[in-house]
Amino acid sequence: MPRRTSIQVDDALLEEAQEALGTRGLKETVYAALHEVIRSRRRTQLLARLRDPGGFDDEALRQARDEWRHI
Repeated sequence: MPRRTSIQVDDALLEEAQEALGTRGLKETVYAALHEVIRSRRRTQLLARLRDPGGFDDEALRQARDEWRHI
């Protein structure tokens, strides 16, 4: 559930983030940035699992491939 809040944002930082994310407006940029942080963390976690020397069985590899597609 979204909550209403008030924050101070550096204009130069906002402009740079908007350019990097291809967004317009504060709300869209904040949402996109939050989603990007989550996607980045999921990618990092998935790559760590793939690098695990224990390896994956076929089902685990299929699951990892599906997770990657949804990131």
